[in-house]
Amino acid sequence: MSRAVKRAFKYRFYPTGEQAAQLSRTFGCVRLVYNMALQARTEAWTQRRERIGYNATSALLTGWKKTDDLAFLNEVSCVPLQQALRHLQTAYTNFWARRAKHPTYKSKRRSRRSAEYTASAFRWREGTLTLAKMSRPLDIVWSRPLPAGCTPSTVTVSQDPAGRWFVSLLCQDTVTPTPAAGMVGIDAGLESLLTLSTGEKVTNPRHERADRRRLARAQRDLARKQKGSANRAKARLKVARIHARIADRRRDHLHQLTTRLVRENQAIVIEDLAVANMVKNHRLARAIGDAAWRQLRTMLEYKTAWHGRALIVVDRRFPSTRLCSTCGALAERMALGVRSWTCPCGAVHDRDVNAARNLLAAGLAVTACGDDVRPQRGTSRTGRSSAKQETPRATTGIPVL
Repeated sequence: MSRAVKRAFKYRFYPTGEQAAQLSRTFGCVRLVYNMALQARTEAWTQRRERIGYNATSALLTGWKKTDDLAFLNEVSCVPLQQALRHLQTAYTNFWARRAKHPTYKSKRRSRRSAEYTASAFRWREGTLTLAKMSRPLDIVWSRPLPAGCTPSTVTVSQDPAGRWFVSLLCQDTVTPTPAAGMVGIDAGLESLLTLSTGEKVTNPRHERADRRRLARAQRDLARKQKGSANRAKARLKVARIHARIADRRRDHLHQLTTRLVRENQAIVIEDLAVANMVKNHRLARAIGDAAWRQLRTMLEYKTAWHGRALIVVDRRFPSTRLCSTCGALAERMALGVRSWTCPCGAVHDRDVNAARNLLAAGLAVTACGDDVRPQRGTSRTGRSSAKQETPRATTGIPVL
């Protein structure tokens, strides 16, 4: 059955000098309005214990535009400014619901340069896109066509640190899932990016390591330049372009890999890795960041939702590596350098393949009988939690063995 989903299509475009100046001015105004609204909401809470929402900050924005110091806010479209206030409201909603930390101020140099336009602030006509306050359409490189009869509902314009301009069109798309059968367990690693329960191992391309020498040379050149000089700006741009090349190749590889996994399997079982804690190991932090496990999981989450697949996430405390997939015996702790081990039952296990098979068994237990998501709090050493199913959501796991 076909599914209607919200899908963003991102393209690169080349603005004229006038358009680039207008967009840069818009980015600055968006950042300023966001920071001023954040300051107003913070002061209202710390001084008066008062929660002010989007409507109050919108009224403040109207007043700011009427002052002499902030009259330049009228030179850009009002829609991106209003959208910045809505984004701040969403950030506070997540904060009060304990889903995120308190919002922070946007930085001129480190924050993402972007502006969001709703349907009232752009014109879409015969495949051309014209933004508010602009007389000419954007020169977009259509690397792939939009869905037939599609009209964007939201347009987001951004510029990355490498100086490239992008436009993202949010559209209503129809996804027709392909038939698939079977279930696969996936163990993420560094030697092999992914190890499947079928025994297949996906090679880790190590994109950052491939460009590490070029990146180090560019960073040394940047460190020698005088701060504030034009040569330093050129050197910074060179470093940013190398980082962009690494990120683009990594993203493309993960997209191809996750799309294949979702199309071939009805259910996918992965482990809930604590990446934020794992990168505290300074010997492995660079390799873990290059593997991009969090980005991999994010892609699996929305792609399984699009195609009607199930993504089952196994609790991180589940000892998938040390559990024998043949007899169920639990081995003692083993170092990371141990890549294979022998169970007392006589079974010889590849560390990663064994973990993937145990994750698959946990997923099968979820679909068969279900269990609690929380780890078992009993006194037994073998008591353990296992899994939760994210798409569709269900509070399930595997029973205690």
